[in-house]
Amino acid sequence: MNVYPQEPTPRPGRRFLLRGLLGTLLVAVLVGASVATAVVLEVKDDIDIFSNNVQDIPSVQEVVDEVPPSDPQTILVLGSDKRYADGPKGQAHSDTMMLVRLDPDKAATTVMSVPRDLQIQLEGYGTEKLNASYFYGGPKLVVKTLKGILGTQAHPFEINHVVIVNFGGFQKLLTKMGCVYVDVDRHYFNDNNPPAGGGGDYATINVKAGYQKLCGNSGLDYVRYRHFDDDLVRAARQQDFLRQAKGQVEPGKLWSDRKELLKLFARNTQTDIKGEDEILPLLGLVVKSVTNPVQQVQFPVDEGPSYVTLQQDKLRSTVRRFLDPAVSKAKPTTVQEPTTTTSKKPKAKKKPKPATSSLATGLTLNEDAGLEEGLPLANEVRFPVFYPTAIESGSQYVTGDRRAYNLRDQKGRKYQAYRIVVKTGLVGQYYGIQGTSWKTPPILDNPTGETKIDGRTFKLFGDGKRLQLVSWKTSKGVYWVSNTLLSKLTNKQMLGIAASTKRFG
Repeated sequence: MNVYPQEPTPRPGRRFLLRGLLGTLLVAVLVGASVATAVVLEVKDDIDIFSNNVQDIPSVQEVVDEVPPSDPQTILVLGSDKRYADGPKGQAHSDTMMLVRLDPDKAATTVMSVPRDLQIQLEGYGTEKLNASYFYGGPKLVVKTLKGILGTQAHPFEINHVVIVNFGGFQKLLTKMGCVYVDVDRHYFNDNNPPAGGGGDYATINVKAGYQKLCGNSGLDYVRYRHFDDDLVRAARQQDFLRQAKGQVEPGKLWSDRKELLKLFARNTQTDIKGEDEILPLLGLVVKSVTNPVQQVQFPVDEGPSYVTLQQDKLRSTVRRFLDPAVSKAKPTTVQEPTTTTSKKPKAKKKPKPATSSLATGLTLNEDAGLEEGLPLANEVRFPVFYPTAIESGSQYVTGDRRAYNLRDQKGRKYQAYRIVVKTGLVGQYYGIQGTSWKTPPILDNPTGETKIDGRTFKLFGDGKRLQLVSWKTSKGVYWVSNTLLSKLTNKQMLGIAASTKRFG
């Protein structure tokens, strides 16, 4: 049985970033190290395809720091709603700002997402959000601004390259590569009218809660939704999408389609990285770095109503962790599941009893509320429904997001499914109870462990420290409890909620 140590809430999205993301974002190699290595063997043809189709970033060479191509590199990745070169003054918005550090000699490859809502003093404009630097001055001003925030006169912060990925390109790539099954935590909806949205010219979005197939438009809507959450939640949602997509993309198919995919990616990407002299050394860095763990470095901020503000006292140590990461080699601590004490000693050869479902700290029994959520679902589906009798303290069921629906597998066969949604007291944090008559959904392909509680077997899914999923099955279907996007539920709470579920009938 895998064990998951109890520890403080992890950094948002820790270890969710795929190693393959490096190749995708930096050199348009869509499945990471294995493909990156293969590209080296056919480098001229594939690099020419990319270089002939990718678009330059105006004037960014004036602000990036040049280093020998084979030296460690810091890459700024921007996710934009259009090409910077389009429109008057290139005015666009960046929904994603991410720094990636490639240094094979360090203990890890580091990734640091910088909040777009970070409060800054922008020269000529006064107090603004960091995203305003992109709107007013494009990637050139973003680079200058970030270097000013992260560096000092004594210790300048270097950014060596910039990659801008257009969200329209993401949509096209997802459509070309095939749809992805995603465990959607809640109903994402906006029609630019209160209460679903606060007006303005945002994209109309309607992605319902529950495990489902997301294709081009729906996948884009899910990752870029911007209402009623914050930068940290959005970054975690994007990383969660990548984590779930990881095992569903066939490397062989991507490799066979790579020329078309490279063209598609390049035509929706802008970068200063072009030509064999720059791309080949970067590919070498990717190949060498990809065996290292990917470490998410949390940007030090405090949340506010309109801005997030920088924690200056933590900035220097954060930059050091980004540039010189350390990876703990200590063995994880074993967690003892809740047990019931007894005055009798077990017999010498008696097998240990499974853990029991005693209520974990932070959970409250409320069977009536769970019953009210589950009963309508039991009347709509033709397989057993499990409903929770325990809920996280301070949370509430989102009855409007509850639903029963049909779910189709990769071959188009139809199954039934249901979702119960629970909103915690934290911004953008929802957990859920899912059931489906489809017994082999991709999300349950690779458990990291299992445990028994009160005679029931539960499969565990997590990163070795924090559980993201706890599942169980019957002869008629499979079920699971999903953690929040920022993994706010503790391991014992996840197990406690799963163990508390009751079956109708």
